[in-house]
Amino acid sequence: MLKDFEISNYTNIIENYLVEKGMIPFWADSINLVATSIIIGLAALFLDRILRKVIITSFKVFSLQTKTAFDDFLAQSNFPRYIAHIIPIYVLKYSVPYVVGEFPTLLNVFSIAINVYGVVLVVKILRSFLRSTQKYLRTKDRYRDKPLESYMQVMMLFFWGIAAIFIVYQLTGKDIMSFATLGAASAVILLIFKDTILGFVASIQVSVNDIVRIGDWITYNKFGADGYVTGINLATVLVQNWDNTYTTIPTYSLISDSFQNWRGMEESGGRRIKRAILIKQSSIKFLTDEKVEEYKKIQTVTKYIEHRQREILKYNEKAGADKSVLINGRNQTNFGVFRKYLNSYLNENSAVNKELSLMVRQLEPTSKGIPLEIYCFISDKRWVNFEAIMADIFDHVIASVPYFDLEIFEEPTGKDLRSLAEKS
Repeated sequence: MLKDFEISNYTNIIENYLVEKGMIPFWADSINLVATSIIIGLAALFLDRILRKVIITSFKVFSLQTKTAFDDFLAQSNFPRYIAHIIPIYVLKYSVPYVVGEFPTLLNVFSIAINVYGVVLVVKILRSFLRSTQKYLRTKDRYRDKPLESYMQVMMLFFWGIAAIFIVYQLTGKDIMSFATLGAASAVILLIFKDTILGFVASIQVSVNDIVRIGDWITYNKFGADGYVTGINLATVLVQNWDNTYTTIPTYSLISDSFQNWRGMEESGGRRIKRAILIKQSSIKFLTDEKVEEYKKIQTVTKYIEHRQREILKYNEKAGADKSVLINGRNQTNFGVFRKYLNSYLNENSAVNKELSLMVRQLEPTSKGIPLEIYCFISDKRWVNFEAIMADIFDHVIASVPYFDLEIFEEPTGKDLRSLAEKS
């Protein structure tokens, strides 16, 4: 192993040669410094290039021999490239004192620069490893919908914070770990990174409470978001809307405001239909015997009408109802039979999930008529298929209304007004 004085002799070869040739020692020393610095710099650069090719090639060969994909992600994130920089940095750190040892100020500048770069290099290596870990975990079903970016960013903030402490120490030579300095630094950090801290707390709560996962369909009217969550990190949640635009939502808003997550629907047995048509109140009537016989021809409600009519007749006979006036006693209505018809129709529809809630109900009357609401769940939850099935159901509902002597409310059009004027 070379001793220090032997190394010094090698670094002063140019200076000794120039002095022997009669050059002033100051200029000989200056030229020796510049030339030696360039030589060592080029040697370190050459060594860096050689090591980079060797390490990267070796790593690729190694990764091809393994079954895991983790080393592939390491290669993609430049992990081998960063590792290759370690030895040249060490060579520079070891060589600089022998080159500029006689220039304390210059030696201090070079030492600080090398130390700072070494700290940054360590952080980059850690960042590369964390990114590779994140991408690798994304390939696992267990972690695919977890906010891994948030955790990586938290760890990177921690590493950069530690790195900043070392860098400031290298640049100033002062210990920043004193109580007063830490207090002031904490106040600045809280002010500057307020949103980041809020996002960190929010991302933990989102993950622990399972509020939102990547891949969830959410609706957040406040931010105009309606689509699938594609990313969750410390600062924002990225949502791809149905029109293929993107909306960013502050992460902490997920725990401070209300939004709609459709995951429950997607994991359930069906997607809900909750829609009403407006029936004109004047079209609702008691059924006469003639109408009862007419409606019996509608096969879906034939048995219902017959059974219901027997019950009504028996009750009216027992009560002695005077049926010369239709309102006396009990009666069926066209609206009631229509509701029963729709209920039976939905129960016979294979697209409707019969294990979930199913009903046809009458809502509170309005100035535009009586809302008749269909409430059921469709087994096929895919949006396009769901809309097609719902349209088919309401096509049938609307087309069925006239068969029960009912009318659907519509605002009068210009044609209606003209017809009314012509009649008058």
